[in-house]
Order: sequence, then structure tokens, then C-alpha cells
Amino acid sequence: MSSVSGKESILLIDDEKHLLISLRDFLASEGFEVKVAQSAEEGLKVVQSMSPDLIILDISMPGIGGLGFLREIAGPDGRPRYPVLVLTARSRLEEFFNKVDVDGFLAKPCEESVLLRRIREILAARRAAAGRTGQLKVMLAEDDHRPAEGIRAALEARGWLVSHVTSGPEVLEKAPIEKPDIIVMNEILPRLNGSAAASLLCVMPSMAGTRMVIYDETLSESEDLPPKYARLRSVKKVLRTREPSAIADAISEITG
Repeated sequence: MSSVSGKESILLIDDEKHLLISLRDFLASEGFEVKVAQSAEEGLKVVQSMSPDLIILDISMPGIGGLGFLREIAGPDGRPRYPVLVLTARSRLEEFFNKVDVDGFLAKPCEESVLLRRIREILAARRAAAGRTGQLKVMLAEDDHRPAEGIRAALEARGWLVSHVTSGPEVLEKAPIEKPDIIVMNEILPRLNGSAAASLLCVMPSMAGTRMVIYDETLSESEDLPPKYARLRSVKKVLRTREPSAIADAISEITG
């Protein structure tokens, strides 16, 4: 997903610090927003707070390594949730072509021009594929990582493309750029609640017609919905649970 700045975002994961710095500076100069991580474990923390347009991943690292990272970010179909370009030693390319389902491989070291060309090819292919399939785009606003992963998995199992944000202000920043078809929000969000974010989105011309779902676990089954929800025309469903299947069913009902 494009970053708040409107630039395509790349996450670099490599334990070689000098390579990480040089690639970061090069890709930033080419107009990308770049985040870096020096281990697979650090990379997993980064993807909890961003949805990169591309991950460039070194396979041979200490700890869980590149393969462990790929397992952790796999969706219900076993493929990584994000586009991934793998960097590995030339002698291991054939081995990984046969074992790993990613968007591309490059042998280390490689020329910057070759890397840049491959990055642009992958990003262009992903954009074209999304356009052909008409894939439903869902933005999920949830600051608790564990339930967010469960909800995301349930939505991706329906074939939907999911981006994740963790606060009300982040919804306001990223939704006009990413233009999701559906926004799903926890009512209780840091710095700005879901209903408040929804009321502000409703008056943005670029967000006109964007449908929203809010889930509010503070509501009991017996009480009526608070009036604040009735005033939000774009909020099509208010749920009293964040059960992943209930959220997925609500989206299916809204989108027909």
C-alpha cells in the first residue's frame, strides 16, 4: 500500500548493515519510502505497523532467518501477504526457486540498476493483477496485533486485499491515498475513536461513498445502538463483536 507520503513503500530486511544503508539511500533517492530491519524478527515488528508495497528479503540471516519470516507472513493460501523479492547467494538460487513461492529472486551481490528494474517490474505486475481481478480492498483499523492478525486472515481467506492501520489518525491519513472499498474499524482506537474517524471521512470528497464497518465490544447485546452510529451514513454495519468470521460476513453482506 502506498505510504502517507503517496510514495510506494519498501521494507528492506538484511543483517549486513553496510548493504542495508546503501540500498536504503539508493532506493530513497529513486522515490521510494524505505524502512529497514536487520533481522527477520525486527522485520516482523515493522510489518505490524505498515503494509509495504514490497519486501526485499535476505534469506541467510541469524535467528528465524528469511524462511522463518516468510512462514510468519504467509496468508491462508500459504503465499506471503506482501510482494517479496528474495536476495540470496547465487549458488542457492535454484534451490529456492523450487521451494519458495515469492515474486522474484536476485543473486547477491547485484547491480543497483538490476535491482531497481526488478523492483519496478514486480510492483507494476502487482498493480496490473489487482486491476484485472477487481480484488476487494479492505482497510482494517485495529491496534491490538493478535486480533488484527485473526481478522486479517479471515478477510484474506475470502480473497480480499487487506491493509492494516493502528490508530484513528492513521485511518484519516492513509484512506484517501489507498482508497479502500471497505474500512473496518474498532470503535476503540488510539488518539481517535472509530466513529469519530468515520464522521471525518464522511465529509472528505475523496472518500464519498466509501462503506464502513465498526465493531464495538463495549456494547452489550441487549442495549440499543448509541445515536452517534445512526448519524454516520457511511457506516453500514455496527457489530458488537470482533469475531473474524462475523466481520467477514458483514463485509460480504454489504458488498453483495
